[in-house]
Amino acid sequence: MSTLVDCVLLIDDDRATNFFNERVVAKHSGFNKVNTVQSGMAALEYLNNIPQNLTVKPNLIFLDINMPAMNGWEFLIEFSKLDTQIREGIKVILLTTSSNPDDVRASSTNHSVDDFINKPLSPNLLDSVLKNHFNT
Repeated sequence: MSTLVDCVLLIDDDRATNFFNERVVAKHSGFNKVNTVQSGMAALEYLNNIPQNLTVKPNLIFLDINMPAMNGWEFLIEFSKLDTQIREGIKVILLTTSSNPDDVRASSTNHSVDDFINKPLSPNLLDSVLKNHFNT
């Protein structure tokens, strides 16, 4: 399989989870670069630096819902306010341990969310993401 996703941004407040997910994505041939941040605020800073070419624009964001200070839902509100050129071409997938039906419902009505999947990432799950969202 050739690389289909040039850059992934993992947003999760848990260092161990980010480390594990980063390793899984990095080992998959469908993905090239992986960046991690530990908060919604850090992710917004990352995304706002794209126009200055200080960071690589992600094609895909894996977003945790339950984070302190700015949770995933609050991040999505701020994400929707970013310049269209920044948001354009970025798929956002909620990656969570939540099985709350309210979260699943909210994700299906949020225009910024492309999918809702449960942790942890695995090679098979990444295959599914590529198939469902990147036309493999």
